[in-house]
Amino acid sequence: MDLNTVTEVVRRPPDRPGAGWRDGDAWLAGGTWLFSVEQPDLRRLVDLTTLGWEPLTVHDDQLDIAATCTIRDLYAFRAPVEWTAAPLVTTSCEAFLASFKIWNSATVGGNICMSLPAGPMITLTVALDATYTVWTVDGGERTIAAADFVTGNNTNVLAPGEILRSIHVPAAALRRRHAHRRFSLTHLGRSTVFLVGTQSPGPDDRGNRNGTDDRAANDTSSSNGADLALTITAGTSHPVHLAFESMPDATTVAAAIDAIPEETWFDDPNGTPAHRRHLAGHFAEQIRTELANGGRP
Repeated sequence: MDLNTVTEVVRRPPDRPGAGWRDGDAWLAGGTWLFSVEQPDLRRLVDLTTLGWEPLTVHDDQLDIAATCTIRDLYAFRAPVEWTAAPLVTTSCEAFLASFKIWNSATVGGNICMSLPAGPMITLTVALDATYTVWTVDGGERTIAAADFVTGNNTNVLAPGEILRSIHVPAAALRRRHAHRRFSLTHLGRSTVFLVGTQSPGPDDRGNRNGTDDRAANDTSSSNGADLALTITAGTSHPVHLAFESMPDATTVAAAIDAIPEETWFDDPNGTPAHRRHLAGHFAEQIRTELANGGRP
């Protein structure tokens, strides 16, 4: 779509462009939303893709994802073999209601900053205990837990002029067992609910496997596969993260979902709040059972 109110595009901004922010500006990365609807308040686009941020960087203790990393690049990522939760990356990329052409331009940061309930990059990063680095207008930065970033439908904690710079996924979270369930009205449709459960690795998951090192065996954060973390998205206006120190029974999980406030459940043509609450309870029990059974469906 032509943005006929835009009078300037900054193709080569400074390395820290936030200081030059003014009313009518928009950060441009993939632009898949910016160019899809009218933007009558915009006057200037500032192109972040020319800053040359490395899309993906693997460290011993975490995976760093630049906000400008495209969905295509993330989907093509091949994780270390000991990162057993890495298939959630593929699952989340495939949860987009988007063609391959959109994958080539849409960015991880753009999906997060849009802060829509069905944003799969939000699901992924919240489920894997990620943190976000945000550049502030005064030249500083702050760190925000992924679970605290989105505050509602299309709202988040960013102040005007702030930039989501990068996403950090801890390796400990990437070594967890996982299970997920997603529902949409059509095969490739927008998610009505998207749930992810993770669990610390048990003794059988640790040690050297297929030539990998023994860092997972030495991970003192593990609780021997007896815990459960459950992330609920798409059906709620912001991510809901439920953590249990030990594997709960079905009644405990059902009670935790029933305790989610009525106003938190999202209402749109893809599902009513009652429908989404029902699906969340149904899928949560499937996930709980699967992980209690050692990750076997």
